[in-house]
Amino acid sequence: MAAAPAEGGVPDAGGFPGPGAGAGPLEGQARPLHDPDPYSTPPYGEPGPWAPAPPVQHPGNTPAHGVVSAAPPPVVDAAPPVPAPPHSDTAAVTPPADPWGRYDPWAAAAAATPLQQAEPVLLDRKRQRGRTRRTLVAGALLLALTSGGVGGIVGSYLERNGGIGTVELPQAAKNDAGRDPGSVAGIAAQALPSVVTLHVSGAGAAGTGTGFVLDERGHILTNNHVVEPAGDDGDITVTFNSGDTAVATVVGRDSGYDLAVVKVKGVSGLAPLPLGNSDNVRVGDPVVAIGAPFDLAGTVTSGIISARERPITAGGEKGDGSDVSYVDALQTDAPINPGNSGGPLLDAGGRVIGINSAIRSADGGDAPDGGGRAGSIGLGFAIPINQGKRVAEELINTGKATHPVIGITLDMDYSGDGARVAARGSDGGPPVTTGGPGAKAGIEAGDVVTEVDGRRVHSGEELIVKTRAHRPGDRLELTVERDGKERRVSLVLGSSGGD
Repeated sequence: MAAAPAEGGVPDAGGFPGPGAGAGPLEGQARPLHDPDPYSTPPYGEPGPWAPAPPVQHPGNTPAHGVVSAAPPPVVDAAPPVPAPPHSDTAAVTPPADPWGRYDPWAAAAAATPLQQAEPVLLDRKRQRGRTRRTLVAGALLLALTSGGVGGIVGSYLERNGGIGTVELPQAAKNDAGRDPGSVAGIAAQALPSVVTLHVSGAGAAGTGTGFVLDERGHILTNNHVVEPAGDDGDITVTFNSGDTAVATVVGRDSGYDLAVVKVKGVSGLAPLPLGNSDNVRVGDPVVAIGAPFDLAGTVTSGIISARERPITAGGEKGDGSDVSYVDALQTDAPINPGNSGGPLLDAGGRVIGINSAIRSADGGDAPDGGGRAGSIGLGFAIPINQGKRVAEELINTGKATHPVIGITLDMDYSGDGARVAARGSDGGPPVTTGGPGAKAGIEAGDVVTEVDGRRVHSGEELIVKTRAHRPGDRLELTVERDGKERRVSLVLGSSGGD
């Protein structure tokens, strides 16, 4: 599978490509109060409060759908008369004295004084009572209208809020911000201060990637394809999670492994990320990825290890082998996207087990970190940290990384199963390096390697990936097929210097 970024090399006599680089108002309105005077109609004329009660009207005399008058309001200056029995013309009992304590000379002479002589007083009292009633009616209207306005506002507010007045929603109390160190939040909190964002620019090229702190001296590990745009005289700026920035320089880089180390100066208090052991990783293990996808620094995602020892290549041209990286990768479904390259893939203990480097895109394209293609579809690949640690140490100490080699040139156009040794070397020389590991093991041109340490290989790329997963000096057990017959050979890997 091809999917990682970076650079690699053309299979040469060493057998491996060289490295390269989102109120309502209440219903109804206030109505005027209806306050008719039952004593102002004939035959009673304009009587005072002592006049006999009017005859009771039978319900049958009420006009259909007529307006029923409201009962008269209590008279302020006199108690109401006691009505006579229904259909009786008997006068009502004289009410008690004025409850307000006012002297009424007309009341004392009521029995001997003709009604007509009292008319001036009646008119005066009627006007006084009329003023009182008008005052009461006006006050009632004002109250009704005011209540209607205020009530409309209050009622509308209560209606909107369920009749409960001011709303205050329940909320959990603030708690301790700490998290279980083994949770995603706990791992992220511990790791984020050690993860950086790299902004790289050079002649006609620029890019963004991720890296993480290796030691207190300022060494930072990232992908080769992240720093490649800077070339020999470009600029690299490192931004820490705190927002602080620093200028970085390249210490060493290798396209075959797609790894690079840069260094910042004048920065104190650096916290290195602890390194894990990728040999301990198993399919299904939980992982956390941190990076700057699409320049969104400090982005944390999580998932699992989907597969181990997934052979991937990226960069260069097929059949060419130049600037191609070969990775025996960890596969993860933790979302990673362009900009995540070089960032750490962490285990449940917060240790680095891989360097996020490539994704498989939905359009089938293979490119470093997505290379501007579609985003994550859950197929991400990370360089195992065991390989990353060895290469980083060599880059820091010597500026170069060594590649383990068998000493053979492979036929990259071979379409059969396995990796076939070419008929001639890439430089026109012999396909099996004289005195190299392959020659010592008896490998010849045309032989097909089908297994490495008992694990099947299906192409030349897979054989290179399996070989690159080892160190120079490691011993390999190969199964080689020649003329339809298989045999097992053992050899010790040689070394070639990276560029």
